[in-house]
Amino acid sequence: MARDRRPPFLRRITSRETLGDLDGPRIAAAVDELRDRSKATLHDRLHRVRTAFGLALQAGLAAGLAYLVSHRLLHNPQPVFAPISAVGTLAASVGQRFRRTVELIIGVAIGVLVGDVLIYFLGTGAWQLALVVTSAILLTIFAGASVAIVIQAAATAVLIVTLSPSTENIEFPRFVDAFIGGSIALLVTAVLLPLNPLRVINRAARPALDLLAAQLDTCAEALRNRDRGAAQRALFRLRENKEELAALGEAIEGAKETTTISPARWHRRSELTHYAEAAEPIDRAMRNSGTLIRRAVTMIEDEEPVPEPMPDSVAHLAESVRLLRHEFAAGKEPEQARERALRAVSEAGRAYAQGVGFSGSVVIAQVRTAASDLMVASGIDQEEANRLVRQAFHGENQPSDAPPTAPPVG
Repeated sequence: MARDRRPPFLRRITSRETLGDLDGPRIAAAVDELRDRSKATLHDRLHRVRTAFGLALQAGLAAGLAYLVSHRLLHNPQPVFAPISAVGTLAASVGQRFRRTVELIIGVAIGVLVGDVLIYFLGTGAWQLALVVTSAILLTIFAGASVAIVIQAAATAVLIVTLSPSTENIEFPRFVDAFIGGSIALLVTAVLLPLNPLRVINRAARPALDLLAAQLDTCAEALRNRDRGAAQRALFRLRENKEELAALGEAIEGAKETTTISPARWHRRSELTHYAEAAEPIDRAMRNSGTLIRRAVTMIEDEEPVPEPMPDSVAHLAESVRLLRHEFAAGKEPEQARERALRAVSEAGRAYAQGVGFSGSVVIAQVRTAASDLMVASGIDQEEANRLVRQAFHGENQPSDAPPTAPPVG
């Protein structure tokens, strides 16, 4: 091999250029990934803003009304606590605002009592503040109060100790303001500006169902390409679904509260019942799909056979989830979602007939189970859903050589 006789600095430049050529594709891929992530982050942030917009309007209206009532009608010169209580009530988990209002008032009463008594005997100062807060917390815990009451009592005690030296007769206005703020918050949510409960649920359901559909699609593609890494990433992402499911459950509870206390939303009760009943089977579909994807990873690792209909089966399951979300949002009977779920089961039956390994048989079983969950979420009785799934799996009522009648994957 000929020796490179060029000066050292020229050899270093050439080496850098060669490394640059090798690293170029990787750098470009990393830049593209960062660009995609920034777009996704912006989309997620805008979605969160749209979701919280109604709550922000409610909080602003409730705070302004609470201030006006306390200042103009009750002649409170410093109506600080009324708007704070109104916003605190609305900031509570939706579906718990009645309870939150009661907790606010109880916590305020305890904080006022403890703070007023100890100030009367001990005066004000740093150590008195520490003693008042400690006493308020221990008293509420001894009484078996909730965490919200404990926090409210301690916060009220702090305000009493710090503001009493400069503001006269703050104890009674503080208690009344808490009651006014909580009551006005409930008035705003029930009468003046009630949110559309179905819209709230649709927005909350979208991230959970989109997450499930996307990871099932990824799993289907991973099975086609025998890409273990892609299947593993789908499994990790689906396991991080607690936030989406919690948001959906909270939205359903909030919608129940709205349809209970808001006359303008009473006509939505029957539609809401359908959503409430769908939450549990959707949660089960999430967990069963996680098992499905985990076994798909093992299939690829163990180099088990992947019959051609199997990836299609998983893809149809993903499409069923998307159709379920769209038809729920449109207020339609989810017939297309049911048809696509049964198509997934039919393809799973064809895959099973062609021959699968141990993990493949588990994937087939989980397709059937998840499809049954989606059928129940669509409003079908569990027993009837199981019957339809068995029928689709065994290809009953269809010619043995005929393909399934549902539309193709798209």
